[in-house]
Amino acid sequence: MSPLSNIALKVSNLNHLRQLHAQIIQNSLDHHNYWAALLITHCTRLHAPPTYTTLIFNSADHPNVFVFTNMLKFYSKLGSHNEVITLFHQMQNYGVVPDAFVYPILIKSAGKSYVILHGHLLKLGHGCDPYVRNAIMGGYSKYGPVQDARKVFDEMDERTVADWNSMISGYWNWGNEVEARRLFDLMPGRNVITWTAMVTGYSKVKDLESARRYFNEMPEKSVVSWNAMLSGYAQNGFAEEAVELFNDMMNVRVQPDETTWVAVISSCSSRGDPCLAESLVKMLDNKGIPMNCFVKTALLDMYAKCGRFETASKIFNDLGSRRNSVTWNAMISAHTRVGDLTSARELFDSMPEKNVVSWNSLISGYTQNGQSAMAIDLFKEMVKSNDSKPDEVTMVSVISACGHLGALELGNWVVNFINRNQMKLSISGYNSLIFMYSKCGSMIDAKRIFQEMETRDVISYNTLITGFAAYGHGIEAVQQIRRMKEEGLEPDRITYMGVLTACSHAGLLEEGEKVFESIKHPDTDHYACMVDLLGRVGKLDEAKMLIERMPMRPHAGVYGSLLSASRVHKRVDLGELAAKKLFELEPENSGNYVLLSNIYASKGRWEDVERVREAMRKVGVRKTTGWSWVEYGGKMHKFIVGDRTHERSDDIYRILAEVRNKMTIGGYIADNSCVLRDIEEEEKEEMVGTHSEKLAIAFALLVSEAGTVIRVVKNLRVCWDCHMAIKIITKMEGREIIVRDNNRFHCFKNGLCSCNDYW
Repeated sequence: MSPLSNIALKVSNLNHLRQLHAQIIQNSLDHHNYWAALLITHCTRLHAPPTYTTLIFNSADHPNVFVFTNMLKFYSKLGSHNEVITLFHQMQNYGVVPDAFVYPILIKSAGKSYVILHGHLLKLGHGCDPYVRNAIMGGYSKYGPVQDARKVFDEMDERTVADWNSMISGYWNWGNEVEARRLFDLMPGRNVITWTAMVTGYSKVKDLESARRYFNEMPEKSVVSWNAMLSGYAQNGFAEEAVELFNDMMNVRVQPDETTWVAVISSCSSRGDPCLAESLVKMLDNKGIPMNCFVKTALLDMYAKCGRFETASKIFNDLGSRRNSVTWNAMISAHTRVGDLTSARELFDSMPEKNVVSWNSLISGYTQNGQSAMAIDLFKEMVKSNDSKPDEVTMVSVISACGHLGALELGNWVVNFINRNQMKLSISGYNSLIFMYSKCGSMIDAKRIFQEMETRDVISYNTLITGFAAYGHGIEAVQQIRRMKEEGLEPDRITYMGVLTACSHAGLLEEGEKVFESIKHPDTDHYACMVDLLGRVGKLDEAKMLIERMPMRPHAGVYGSLLSASRVHKRVDLGELAAKKLFELEPENSGNYVLLSNIYASKGRWEDVERVREAMRKVGVRKTTGWSWVEYGGKMHKFIVGDRTHERSDDIYRILAEVRNKMTIGGYIADNSCVLRDIEEEEKEEMVGTHSEKLAIAFALLVSEAGTVIRVVKNLRVCWDCHMAIKIITKMEGREIIVRDNNRFHCFKNGLCSCNDYW
């Protein structure tokens, strides 16, 4: 054996490889195909930089099939599928005839075009080659139809273990547990990959119990098997089980690899436990684990979720040019998690290459931070860019954003996008549609989506029941909880909150009391709902007694319900009691001061009104600015009281004046009872006359077609005067007006409101 061959056998890192390369150049052998092919093989094994590997490839004067094949393997392992296809064309131009080993690499890089390649290979006579056949089966298993993969499998005279494994993985890829398990049971001889495929498959369908059973029954386990089970726990939120399994792995002395550490770190991330994070980092240091890009990215995510944002930023900056898309996405999510949307957007814009996760991270970040309009704008930008194809995660965030905005037109546009692109939605996607329609004032569509679902979960029911609650549809909510139990689904605390709220908004005291009594362990929120229900039907003293009997300390929601009822029923004594508690519990909430002030104003107690105003000034609380918006032309048009910033402001005020004149002729008198005493009557009327919801309705009357429904969203409770005025407008204009305030929906029609004048 030559000295160079001896050196080649000892290459274990990139420095060794460069030394071997230098020796080859010194001996003028770098142009020889044998040495070029050997060096490229080492490059693939040691993850050498693409520029360095390409330099070696280009040094071969006339690359043969072995040089080309090894270079194709390098690109394939790197995931550079476009380079694989380009190099294959170059190989053909050189007149180098590919052997059967080239085609499996090519098939994996061809994506959905593998079907065309399959036909081409059959013509060339490579269809019976076991490696080619397995790769084709892998293509059908990944991209579908999986039945064609099975056809290839069934036509085989002899099947290798790899063929069985490919078919089992294919069935799992398409969620076919029954066939995957059947093949596993039929398989004549299994290896560690077979067992691992079952662990991965069950983890994928969230059946961790079955995954663990197969893991425990494995005759032998590799580090990949341990990683499959660890990843299953990590990805499904079972952090404690993942950490416990990792300890078991250490006890049996299995050497963790990069994937192991990423899974364990990800589990710690989901727990958000800084102490656990620190102990894990110490373990990494003690064991001298090499910190590659993937491990550092997992650490970055962990530190961000544990509130160690500075440490996360330092890791991101230290990675420099070694950052991959996962690193960038983790940092974008870290910024959105702390509400720093500006920095998140700057990072997003400076990314060298975006993928669907990048778009999803920022879109969901906008939605979760209350910037729904920005989320929808970014989605439109994504569609135009053709950068990445939206997936279900994208659509769930965008649908939710439309719901928060109350933007039905935009929501329908998003639904049309889903249908046009033939996107399949899971339960989560359908649940988001129920949420969107119910928040946009279209319970008919929300119910339709619910009824069309083949499978429903607790969230499906909760979302629909919460929608019914906002509309005051108490009977429907009670019916749904019964149906839910009939389907074998156990109501949770949110279910009961939704049903109790629905009973309250509908004034169904008897039904509400039955539901409350059926809750095994009612919490503070359930008591708040009951206080609200008792208050609605005028039983304020009973509500007060219920609060006094509570086994836990009441929170602001409980006293808030009592204060609201005191406002409606003008009970100053209970209003003062509730407000006093609320000033202690949430001194920054201006709404509590306003409600108490309104109670005093309704009784003409102006000195007390002034005292409340003074208390607000003393603690530095400012009244929240009320705004309303209405959708038109794919945009949300926002208004505040007395707003004249809209481009059609003159027309809006003209419509408003016309409507007011008609209302006055019909006997309408503005309710100024809650407006400050030291303002002239004419000025008071002007103030209530230009409230944001009136401006929004005037704009809608201006731009919408006669007879169409007007939908308005308001951030505060609608005031008495606007409520009365909107009832008159619906009768006068022959329009249905749906207003979503911060408490419920008001469906105004023919001079009446669905809330029966209680909100």
